[in-house]
Amino acid sequence: MTGVSAEIVGQGFRPHTQHTQRYAYPSNDLPLLIFTDTVGLGDVKQDTQLIIQELVGDLKKETRSARILLLTVKINDFATDTLRQIAQQLRQQYPNIPCLLVVTCLHEVYPTDTVDHSAYPPDYQEINRAFVAMQQAFAEITDRSVLIDFTLEEDGYNPVFYGLEALRDSLAELLPEAEAQAIYQLLDQEEAGKQLGNLYRDAARRYILPFSIMSATLAAVPLPFATMPVLTALQVSMVGLLGKLYGQTITPSQAGGVVSAIAGGFLAQAIARELIKFIPGFGSAIAASWAAAYTWALGEAACVYFGDLMGGKKPDPQKIQLVMQEAFQAAQERFKGIKR
Repeated sequence: MTGVSAEIVGQGFRPHTQHTQRYAYPSNDLPLLIFTDTVGLGDVKQDTQLIIQELVGDLKKETRSARILLLTVKINDFATDTLRQIAQQLRQQYPNIPCLLVVTCLHEVYPTDTVDHSAYPPDYQEINRAFVAMQQAFAEITDRSVLIDFTLEEDGYNPVFYGLEALRDSLAELLPEAEAQAIYQLLDQEEAGKQLGNLYRDAARRYILPFSIMSATLAAVPLPFATMPVLTALQVSMVGLLGKLYGQTITPSQAGGVVSAIAGGFLAQAIARELIKFIPGFGSAIAASWAAAYTWALGEAACVYFGDLMGGKKPDPQKIQLVMQEAFQAAQERFKGIKR
């Protein structure tokens, strides 16, 4: 979710974060969630008052976003005095910000003969005893508590995100209705793909439209093949910008490769567009309309390409080609008769 390497995540309780860090999901350009990761609050090497001041500084900032405090504690870690001290001070200053106690690493106290997770919630004496003690310790600070165990695939526990639904439900109970619905959609893979796809596509079209109009202006120049290099550079720039929107930073040469990969059979049509300019007046108008429609379709196809990458999927060339063809046909009507 944050993009941090598995090696760091897998270190578990070992302190890694040396300073407060922020991670935007799914990207910095269009975040739906911003996760603020503090230093280990139980780390004796850290200045507790400095940590509190930094967190208070964040909470003082005006924001229209919903906020929630998540206290994450290992189920077998009872050295939590520093964490409770910090959380108590924050709750006193900001009593309206809900606080959720998230108890993790359940498998570390499983009975010795247990090789996998049981049905949720786990019903082991070791888990129940430790969880009750943790709830009592944080009773005056937290609003709710939940058990989770997020592991790596190589750890051999199934499911990997054990307790994810319980975490989602706990967040939904603590957050306002609109934000809670967003959490449900984010954690529903099929719904998330649809919702995020639409959100990013709408944002991307704000970039695609001006590039399409600029392409039409260039293509309207009545000089066959003279504008092709400039037009190609313009479209490569658009693809690079769209990639950045989707969290993919690529070089101009890489963006050119993406254009080549997704444009496919449109190359012959591009050449025909230039040849038609030999028809005085009328040819340039057709070329301008075609260039605008092609640039729009290229942008739509690039959104599908980068959307697959952002979702951890391998781009499907056939799906991308289909999207581009359909977008091109619709854009031809949209840009029919466009003038430079």
